[in-house]
Amino acid sequence: MAEYENIRTGRHCTFLMHAHLVFVTKYRHGVFTDTHLTRMEEIMRAVCADFETELVEFNGEADHVHLLVNFPPKVAVSKLVNSLKGVSSRRLRQEYPELTRHYWRAQRLWAGSYFAGSVGGAPLATVRRYIEQQNRPT
Repeated sequence: MAEYENIRTGRHCTFLMHAHLVFVTKYRHGVFTDTHLTRMEEIMRAVCADFETELVEFNGEADHVHLLVNFPPKVAVSKLVNSLKGVSSRRLRQEYPELTRHYWRAQRLWAGSYFAGSVGGAPLATVRRYIEQQNRPT
């Protein structure tokens, strides 16, 4: 029953939609430290707020990040992902110039592809635990 407490409403709908997103660095380079991931979470929370979505959980490792996002039906996941990846890449590049050595010639932090899975088959608590247990670098 606790799951139903998180049901959101829009103008013409009632919804409970979550997506598990995974972004991988270009060439799977080990780029991130805990400092980078902490700042990236702040950036991604701000982007999600702009889209009227909620970043429920965030974590990652040196070469990828996991996000659990609660979003309304009016938000296209592809547009949200494009903004999350673009804004985080640009801001991290500005704030941490040392990351540019990982960009090589591509001038991109993220690989062009991403994983997006609708969450509903597994309980959200299981997905949240999985994201929390990522082997975050120190």
